[in-house]
Amino acid sequence: MEKQFEVYIKQNELLLYKICRIYAFTDTDRQDLFQEMVIQLWKAFPKFKGKSKFSTWLYRVAINTAITGLRKKKDFIVSYEPSQLPVQAYETGSIEDEQWQQLSYAIDQLSPVEKSIVLLYLEDKPYEEMEDIIGISQGTLRVKMTRIKEKLRQLAKKIDYGT
Repeated sequence: MEKQFEVYIKQNELLLYKICRIYAFTDTDRQDLFQEMVIQLWKAFPKFKGKSKFSTWLYRVAINTAITGLRKKKDFIVSYEPSQLPVQAYETGSIEDEQWQQLSYAIDQLSPVEKSIVLLYLEDKPYEEMEDIIGISQGTLRVKMTRIKEKLRQLAKKIDYGT
């Protein structure tokens, strides 16, 4: 069981890193969150029955762990200046890079549940799978996604105008 768990975690490591990036802002917090997610996944692993894809189950446990951590640690989300935004692995100065940075900053302003919906949406997860992961009906998810897109547009405008 331990070996199989290690294989699953290794195969889905990038998913966990993405969740850490969305819910934690410092390297230390990301490492702590990653470790906490792995612990919670290990504790819950015996309950994984294989009725859904492992990645679906992993998302559910990892996102719930991140959100629970936020509730326990109210100061987990910190405000910071745009100049403190994480630098991308490469800097080309292209419009796409600037747009991605704006989107990243706007996503950081969303609520924990909104962040999880955006994360899954950006991963091209179908609404059916998103429903399984988050526990929100597909209809509600579609409505929330429409509202989130508008919220992101508004946040991006604020960034463009420097307000």
